[in-house]
Amino acid sequence: MSSPITTESEYGAFRFPDPRDPDPRQHRIQRALEIIPGSLSWTVVSGILLASWLAPIAAAVFVILYDIYWLFLTAYVTLFSTLSYRDLRRGMRTNWWERLVRSHEVERYRTELIDRGEYLRRMLREERMTLRQRRLVRRERREVLRHVRELTELSARKDEIMDHREIIHAVLLPTAGEDADIIEPAIRSIAESTFPKSQIIVILATEEREPESTRLPKVETLRKKFDGVFRDFIVTTHEVAEGELKCKASNAAYAAKKLRTYLDEHGILYDRVIFSNFDCDTVAHPEYFSALAYSYVTDPDRLRRAYQPLPMYHNNLWDTNAFVRVTVTGSSFWHMYQGTRREMVTFSSHSEPFDTLVRVGYWPVNMISEDSVIYWKAFSYFHGDYKVKLIPLPVSLDAVLADTYVKTLGNAYKQNRRWAYGIENFPVMMRAFWPDKKMPFFHKLRVTEEILEGHLSWATAPLILSFLGWLPLFLGGAAFNESVLAHNLPVVTRTLMTLSMGGLITLVFLSFLMLPKRPKRYGRWRTVFMFAQWFLAPFVALLMATPALDAQTRILTKHYFGEFWVTAKVRRK
Repeated sequence: MSSPITTESEYGAFRFPDPRDPDPRQHRIQRALEIIPGSLSWTVVSGILLASWLAPIAAAVFVILYDIYWLFLTAYVTLFSTLSYRDLRRGMRTNWWERLVRSHEVERYRTELIDRGEYLRRMLREERMTLRQRRLVRRERREVLRHVRELTELSARKDEIMDHREIIHAVLLPTAGEDADIIEPAIRSIAESTFPKSQIIVILATEEREPESTRLPKVETLRKKFDGVFRDFIVTTHEVAEGELKCKASNAAYAAKKLRTYLDEHGILYDRVIFSNFDCDTVAHPEYFSALAYSYVTDPDRLRRAYQPLPMYHNNLWDTNAFVRVTVTGSSFWHMYQGTRREMVTFSSHSEPFDTLVRVGYWPVNMISEDSVIYWKAFSYFHGDYKVKLIPLPVSLDAVLADTYVKTLGNAYKQNRRWAYGIENFPVMMRAFWPDKKMPFFHKLRVTEEILEGHLSWATAPLILSFLGWLPLFLGGAAFNESVLAHNLPVVTRTLMTLSMGGLITLVFLSFLMLPKRPKRYGRWRTVFMFAQWFLAPFVALLMATPALDAQTRILTKHYFGEFWVTAKVRRK
């Protein structure tokens, strides 16, 4: 088991590249790397435009090959999103608190489950049951046997299992102006957790730039409602220092340092603390903190792990407009798919060992995308031996919603642009990884390819599939339009895109299975609209590509964001 950090010298040993490094050589390297993502995206877009005019045959062949690639990618994402949904349903049926409590008596628990599995097998053989009863018994038996296999593995290393009674959850809720009404459901969800509240610390991280006239009453209201519920309720007030951006990362780093002081004063070891960096509207599943603690205490490499629930934008999904619903539902499915891959990166609300946070020096205070950069920072610290572990439970967040339809669309654009601005991680990642001789070469190569391909596809794929792919027919000239390839291009493209729609239909079906209960203020027609909204998917894809290209272009042209754009939170009464 890794020992916690206790000295400032150990904390200060790790250095992560600074995106605003004053050293001229490092600045030139940073700038050269910043140019790459935006240049790639604009090269693809302009290359197809020019090729459609100057070399239409080559452009048409490229479009067909890209459509085939997209068909296989759609099938792949759909398959693994479906598997992730299955794991999500299984995770929501699991009694994680029971698993956590009994993690210290693995062998006895395993014996009891073996007996339970045998009893269920006899039931299936001997008793008369309806088809539904038989299906439920079979499902329970499969889950019992799966847990038995897990306990068999745990029994071989039972001495490495940490005592769950020593675990402290520290939950950060940063706020930069949100009302108490927005934050209260998030804190209430923590209070309703199955994990003991005596082992939970809530940190409300406010910003000094928020007027006292709104900040202080909000803090006081929340203090009164949750006084004495948790082990402690800490309020921090971050003041932007020189060299910092007005961003969530600088607020989170400030709050984490305050927590460190608190832990030192109370004699709490850092490796006993799991730090959850949530959005202030994050409503956690009741079993989340128990499941998180179970994953942490049973993993001998716990300090080399980040922990990610599945983000669902269900808090106000019925209230926002169709464009936003399709966008955020698509985002949830993408994270469900990512949860099945080893390349998963932390996003939005997530958790990590506090010991690891201290080791890596918290979040960079001059970068916008705090949720992913902390993963890459730890990945660099451990020379690539660091990964995200999925917690198969949902957390619910707010979808974009404003006072008017147009303003909602504008805010959705800004939120997607902020997400896409995560490409700012690429230059500092490359500066951290490639000089590292301890990190395997193929780790570096894989990460470089993954982040470039992901952001390139984000910015260009919808444009290619919806618009650029047809340009050879308009710009190729008379000679090309009379060719066999020109006549077959629309047929082939339409056929491949129609086949790809099979994946969309599957995801639409899954989205209805995950849909939260319809509020009483809406009639059944609202459900019909929830289905009809998916016809907007091609247009939504184009709207998602534009902010991605916008974000990359800003970095390409040195029009950096000066502060973190906070998504306005609105709830229908």
